[in-house]
Amino acid sequence: GPQDASTCFPLGEAVLRPGPDAEPELSPEEQRVLERKLKKERKKEERQRLREAGLVAQHLPARRSGAELALDYLCGWAQKHKNWRFQKTRQTWLLLHMYDSDKVPDEHFSTLLAYLEGLQGRARELTVQKAEALMRELDKEGSDPPLLGRAQRIRQVLQLLS
Repeated sequence: GPQDASTCFPLGEAVLRPGPDAEPELSPEEQRVLERKLKKERKKEERQRLREAGLVAQHLPARRSGAELALDYLCGWAQKHKNWRFQKTRQTWLLLHMYDSDKVPDEHFSTLLAYLEGLQGRARELTVQKAEALMRELDKEGSDPPLLGRAQRIRQVLQLLS
């Protein structure tokens, strides 16, 4: 009867033993699928943690493309884009780099001059002060070719704003 079966098969041990074969119903394929799922979950949690820890993952590309972002901002302004809005960080970048033709190419500089016309208050004062200071530097240092390119831009800014 049923009693013989239990004596000839030590069932207790097999069920309780936590081995790799504790769940024999998973084929190797299903096992792989499961592991992929778990890996995906872990990655997701990791990303979530990073996001909460202060966007570590997202800051790096943003820093690299400050130039792109600022020039996009400028183009959006020029095209009177309906979703364009003032962004202090973009304006600050432009004001900081506007004399550098590597960072702000000539084709963007004329747009930037038009943008500067609308500059108001403190930003306008500081821009004029900085341009005047740079002009004095240039007068001292003479005609260094890289500076000459900047000199032209500085003069244009001064003409426009003062």
